[in-house]
Amino acid sequence: MKLSTEDLLLRPFEDGDAPQFVAAARESAKTVGTWMPWWNADYSREEARIWFEICRAEIAKKSGYDIGIFLADGESFAGGIAINRIDEENKIGNVGYWIRESMQNRGICSRAVERISEFGFNDLGLVRLEIIILADNAPSRRVAEKCGGTLECIAENRLIHNGRPMPAAVYSLRRP
Repeated sequence: MKLSTEDLLLRPFEDGDAPQFVAAARESAKTVGTWMPWWNADYSREEARIWFEICRAEIAKKSGYDIGIFLADGESFAGGIAINRIDEENKIGNVGYWIRESMQNRGICSRAVERISEFGFNDLGLVRLEIIILADNAPSRRVAEKCGGTLECIAENRLIHNGRPMPAAVYSLRRP
């Protein structure tokens, strides 16, 4: 499974991606680390490899597609993107994303969201994609809005963050 744009390649993680993944996680403490429950200051290669194995298993089961965002060379790691929490009966999936701090504010994330959304609608046959973001995560909300996401509500106690129920902005994406 490889998805591309003019300047990006979205592909499953490989074990050799672990050093870049770890470096990206560690450099992004002030941005990604604020919002992502998996982040920690000592994030390790072993944690990355375990995550990659979970991602590969989900792809094999066709229940989730957590993959890497790379520049067009397929080697330079920019972040992660996913369609996961797929509800096959109702044809709904959740889109999630993050971009390493050194590559933020370049439009990479919005281009990746647009491409994985095409995959969700056209290849997976989904009819609705949701982006659920902590309500005060302004950068991720800007990405959702830039990609045509419709804010449907602020749902109270929608996400658990740092052990506490928090409000989340619920965006929907529809087939273009």
